[in-house]
Amino acid sequence: MSTFIVGLTGGIASGKSEVSRRFEALGITVADADIAARDVVAVGTPALEGIVERFGPKALQSEGSLDRAWLRRRVFADPVERRALEAITHPAIRARLKALCEAAQSPYAIAAIPLLTEAGGRSGYPWLDRVLVIDTPEACQLSRLRRRDSIDEALAQRMIQAQATRAQRLALADDIIVNEGTPEHLQPQVEQLDRLYRQLAQR
Repeated sequence: MSTFIVGLTGGIASGKSEVSRRFEALGITVADADIAARDVVAVGTPALEGIVERFGPKALQSEGSLDRAWLRRRVFADPVERRALEAITHPAIRARLKALCEAAQSPYAIAAIPLLTEAGGRSGYPWLDRVLVIDTPEACQLSRLRRRDSIDEALAQRMIQAQATRAQRLALADDIIVNEGTPEHLQPQVEQLDRLYRQLAQR
């Protein structure tokens, strides 16, 4: 059971998934907020019932699962609706992540939370012992995002600007991994932090 939990975050196309994989390869449990977000709205969950109560039966597909495309169109057109959805899902996602981390058999656990800054940072996740930010220069983010999603520069810029700023993320950081080179440059940084977190978890 892990009592030491690290929050891992970073902007879009910063390399969060690659860093997570490298921690997992060292035997560390990584609980992913994106996966938790899908789990908490599965058929039969309280969050799905809350969504139907708030948005009506159109939020469901014919077989009873969440109609993500319909809901996405609905909430992204209206900030009030988006906040209403977040009020239903965010507490469930936080609880799921915390439970997964606490159940981990590794010396410490990582909660990978892409929108940690936007979700209130430490006040939203008071159970995080440390915050690790994957930091990437915006020019690097842009080129990766364009290549990864096959999109033009204008759309890539809008996607980056829709998130918290680099400065806002860095203000949360206890630890920083700089990811502006090849994936191989990440390994020494991950190994160094793994040693640190194992020591801190023993205290």
